[in-house]
Amino acid sequence: MNVRIVSTGFYAPPRVETAAELAPRLGKSEDWIIQHTGVARRRVSEEPMEAMAAAAARQALGDGPPPDLVINASLTPRQLIPDTSVFIQRELGLEGTPSFSIHATCLSFLVALHNASALIGAGAYRRILIVSSEVGSLSRNFDEPESAALIGDGAAAAVLEAAGDTSSALLAYEMGTWPSGAELTELRGGGIRRHPNLPGWSREDNLFHMNGPGVYKMARRRVALVLSRVLERAGLSRDDIDLVVPHQASGPALAAIARYGFSEGRVVNIIADYGNCIAASTPMALHAAAEAGRLNRGDRVLLLGTGAGLSVGAAVLRW
Repeated sequence: MNVRIVSTGFYAPPRVETAAELAPRLGKSEDWIIQHTGVARRRVSEEPMEAMAAAAARQALGDGPPPDLVINASLTPRQLIPDTSVFIQRELGLEGTPSFSIHATCLSFLVALHNASALIGAGAYRRILIVSSEVGSLSRNFDEPESAALIGDGAAAAVLEAAGDTSSALLAYEMGTWPSGAELTELRGGGIRRHPNLPGWSREDNLFHMNGPGVYKMARRRVALVLSRVLERAGLSRDDIDLVVPHQASGPALAAIARYGFSEGRVVNIIADYGNCIAASTPMALHAAAEAGRLNRGDRVLLLGTGAGLSVGAAVLRW
């Protein structure tokens, strides 16, 4: 699909929470946090997610024309009804622009990118704004130190348009979901399963739960499978990839990408400064790479990540 990310935007809340500050709440040391998660500091938002989303979106949109579609690609919603994209639009001062949300946990941005590319390819829209904004810090479970030490808050956005030629394109996309991993990563509240109008719900239902070792064990071979499939679809080898922009799951997870044949120098890693910002982590890393001059038109870029479900997704872009 001949599409191009024409611009990106980024927003990190001003409040910085260091591993040293967080350590007493977890009953762990600063060194333990950094060693197990790779997160030296993260941002903690004192703003609603739609305000962060709008800040990133404004940077991405710049002085260009307004979008003709807004896609919210986030896990943490403002509320269930109306859709969170409505509030992002209101922050941006848009009226009448169609909008909706795509929720695929940590893979939301990747899934939105694929869907937006298809919509542009079909001629339904010309300029699509994708925004991921996460305030995951509110749902940290401090009884689970490893997951609580991972999460950070942040937002990022991208503007997608049709490419005038074949110089930029979405070359391939692949995703797989294995529901046998559904209980490995959960936030049980927010739906009808543990609704406050039903007996049996508790405060812990609104806190994040993750079986880290279980996720790693299940994901390892499935990531390899999805990676092989997306490279085959793109007609490329691992050596052909110029840059890998992964979901910032954790320090150990980013280090493990080397096992799939990618050197550390080709992997964008911002985990130490921002933590795992859920769906926003991939576009935040993408923006960081662009700002650092690591992305040039024509580069072959691999986006790769996992999400609760368990899901694995990958896309190859000709930037």
